[in-house]
Amino acid sequence: MKKDEQKPEPKTWHDTHKHSSTFGQRLADSVANGMGSWRFIIIQTLIVALWMILNAIAFIHHWDAYPFILLNLLFSTQAAYAAPIIMMAQNRQSERDRAQADSDYRTNVAAKKEIEELMTRLDAIEIEKLDKILELLEKKHGGK
Repeated sequence: MKKDEQKPEPKTWHDTHKHSSTFGQRLADSVANGMGSWRFIIIQTLIVALWMILNAIAFIHHWDAYPFILLNLLFSTQAAYAAPIIMMAQNRQSERDRAQADSDYRTNVAAKKEIEELMTRLDAIEIEKLDKILELLEKKHGGK
């Protein structure tokens, strides 16, 4: 991007929110999206099953013999990091929801104002038409 070029202004609340995200916030959202997917659950299940099978059938060296204490440690570590990352993503979702609600509110207020202005104009047009009809009726009855 050249120096004299400017970034386009965000047009929607979502664009504004997206442009204001830091790297850490985007990373937390990505991790939470990944961990909250069926793909993650299936891959993790396959890894765990493979881990247990390989440890159960290993002839010489069991790197994590039953009851799989190392595997439990890995799960605990994963959970210790996953929980705060998911909470950060949930907080960001709350921020997005608030931003969307605020944007919807401002849009509704603007629409209400426009509708009220249109109603005022329509009332004025109706009054003008009624005045013209009354004027025409007076001319018709006054001319007899």
